[in-house]
Amino acid sequence: QVQLMESGGGLVQPGGSLRLSCAAQGHIFSIRYMGWYRQAPGKQRELVATITSSGITNYADSVKGRATISRDNAKNTVHLAMNSLKPEDTAVYYCIMNTPDAPSDYWGRGTQVTVSS
Repeated sequence: QVQLMESGGGLVQPGGSLRLSCAAQGHIFSIRYMGWYRQAPGKQRELVATITSSGITNYADSVKGRATISRDNAKNTVHLAMNSLKPEDTAVYYCIMNTPDAPSDYWGRGTQVTVSS
């Protein structure tokens, strides 16, 4: 059984930074991409950033220039570093993983990020 284990997050002051990590555990043969989505209260879940196994990245416009996604293929781990955090970055951040042999994406349980003074 495949699981995504997220870590990081918490309470951060505006202008601060954070680093989220997600480790995929279980029987994983190959990964197309991993990444992060987020969902703020009352809003739909939205893309934050993704990275393919070859290192191609995709960022939401709202985080471009403030976020860096990276991946350790050997450890099936993805990291998201964000700086210059704003209150509107407050959300539950979910890790996502897509593999060619699974019928749907894998999702983590989510980690809360709150940006507030």
